[in-house]
Amino acid sequence: MRFVTQLTCVVCGKPAEPPVSAGTCPACDDPFAVLDVEYDMDKVAKSLTPDALANRPLTHWRYHELLPVEPDEVAFSWPVGWTPIIETPRLGEWAGTPRLRLKDDGRNPTASFKDRASSVAVLHALRACAERIACASTGNAASSLAGYAAMAGLPATIFVPQAAPEPKVAQLLIYGADVRRVRGTYAQAYDLCSAECDAHGWYNRNCAINPYLVEGKKTAGLEIAEQTAGREPDWVVVSVGDGCTIAGIAKGLIQMKQLGFIATLPRVLGVQAAGMDPVAHAFESGELPTDVTGATVADSIDVPVPRNWRKAVKAVKQTDGTFIRVTDDEITDAMKATGRLAGIFAEPAAAAAVAGVKRARTEGIITQYADTLAVITGNGLKDIKTAMATAGKPKEVDPLPNEEPKPNEEPNPTAGEGASGTHPTRRTRSEPRP
Repeated sequence: MRFVTQLTCVVCGKPAEPPVSAGTCPACDDPFAVLDVEYDMDKVAKSLTPDALANRPLTHWRYHELLPVEPDEVAFSWPVGWTPIIETPRLGEWAGTPRLRLKDDGRNPTASFKDRASSVAVLHALRACAERIACASTGNAASSLAGYAAMAGLPATIFVPQAAPEPKVAQLLIYGADVRRVRGTYAQAYDLCSAECDAHGWYNRNCAINPYLVEGKKTAGLEIAEQTAGREPDWVVVSVGDGCTIAGIAKGLIQMKQLGFIATLPRVLGVQAAGMDPVAHAFESGELPTDVTGATVADSIDVPVPRNWRKAVKAVKQTDGTFIRVTDDEITDAMKATGRLAGIFAEPAAAAAVAGVKRARTEGIITQYADTLAVITGNGLKDIKTAMATAGKPKEVDPLPNEEPKPNEEPNPTAGEGASGTHPTRRTRSEPRP
């Protein structure tokens, strides 16, 4: 970690010994005292320059100075990042702001934003000589971890809650992971995973308390800055579950502003489901609620105990941003609109960001002509059940009726195969073999 100076606690601000994988501040009696990775930005600025980037591959490894891993020729060949930013004026009109762009992270190798974190986790685990890597997830983090562990040849154990969507579980099994479906909630799967990691010495990939994972997620912010330099968005809109993703994206934007890649810092808007909004509550009150109940159709952001809430709140405030809530109906409406008006199939958590743009316009948070960018964090194929319930059923129609041959006309079994109704090399059944 050539450019890393130290890890500091987000609660007390004291430096802490870097953990092997997951870990919180040993000086704080707080389960949410997560650690933040700090860099020598003066040293980074001498190495991470526009000229240097011009000669690097278009993956998130191009920002290796701002990642907590040493360069690795094999790992740096793993594909991840540099996903496209797409102009979506028709979707913008629907949302009330014609200047809307989408960054489609559903185009990552395992079809989700989580590939950014998992690729860093697997490389960091290899450097730590880990024998196995594990995580708990509702699906996307799990499938991305399984995919990159398969690339690296590192065994992976995944704990998923009972309600994890089947397409996401299928990905895990195809990638060869040891999949353990917990008869319970995500929180219970998380607790069991943590206990097993402690018991067996496995590398714990759980992003909430593994400080290195947020750095991988940060690369989306680094990319947004580089890709939009000269026309930076006024707002970057991100759906929020445990807080890691928005904290990472905001950190990436802030660092690129420090390095001079962008002239203005976008404001970051966090979007939570109205039925599961503890981070939005913490942003407003300064405290995490202790009695969170509720649920949302967006399984990837259905997180009642967001362990990275402090990083999320701090990062959003640093960008002069805010939080907003959207209903499940608004999320499913945004799924349909994003598909029909932008040609992007977004899973519910990803569509929540688009729903948040529309809600923010309604509430006057985002002005009509503000340049807005929303992050699509996962492909809708991850949750076909919700997509089918949202999109409706196909129309059932009858095929064309069989045409009866006209009088004195022999039926032609190859009609339509060539200009004369016959295929130049295909025999009919009545033709003798040569």
